[in-house]
Amino acid sequence: MKQNLLLSLLFAGLLALGACGTGSNKKNTSNSEAMLKSETKPNMLSSEEVDEGWILLFNGKNFDGWRGYGRKDVPAAWSIEDDAIKINGSGEGEAGAKDGGDIIYDQQFKNFELHFEWKVSKGGNSGVFYLGQEVENQPIWRSSPEYQILDNENHVDARLGKDNNRMSASLYDMIPATPQNSKPYGEWNTGAIIVYKGTVVHMQNDEVVLEYHLWTPEWEQMIENSKFKGWQEMINAGGENRQGYIGLQDHGDDVWFRSIKIKRMD
Repeated sequence: MKQNLLLSLLFAGLLALGACGTGSNKKNTSNSEAMLKSETKPNMLSSEEVDEGWILLFNGKNFDGWRGYGRKDVPAAWSIEDDAIKINGSGEGEAGAKDGGDIIYDQQFKNFELHFEWKVSKGGNSGVFYLGQEVENQPIWRSSPEYQILDNENHVDARLGKDNNRMSASLYDMIPATPQNSKPYGEWNTGAIIVYKGTVVHMQNDEVVLEYHLWTPEWEQMIENSKFKGWQEMINAGGENRQGYIGLQDHGDDVWFRSIKIKRMD
């Protein structure tokens, strides 16, 4: 009996030591997770990203670095809401903008990797432009490929075009995003655009969804088969220097963007 009691006490002590060890590991794990979260929260760069040369295009607080396309200020329809850039939609599509219009980051980029997060309101529509040229009396979408931003379930554009090439993350009206893995309206999605010596990649929610190459016969054929038929500005995307602006589209709907960051690959 006494021997059994001693064995029980010894076993209980070993369990207690094990519990202490497990608790310590949990604490260390929690601290590591907290540090990771603190480095990767919206509109911040991790130390690794800083070392790799990433730069933020939006600081979560103001429009530093941004301006309206074809103007020096930011249109009043754009605001900062919940640490995100928001276009406050007119509800009347592109034609209804009141002091709205597209905005651009006031630097040009050539070879780069761009990451961003986006979400839309119900039935929301927008886009991310790249290699855009700023030409007087001409909208940015005349010269710029577009990464489509869309509520696929509720916006009519998802049913237009060909083979779903107007759904989110598609090269608008030219190449559909496959797989189509966007989240419902009101939820944050991640997007990425890589441009390197003419090769372009779109990503959505951490998956590659399309790839193509600019300035090739195939590129010209895609344009010929799209709504951009005959547009030399689109054929020559990036202009003579093969570089251009990053832009966010005002399509008349509420849309949010955050964690916009870029790494030059020149």
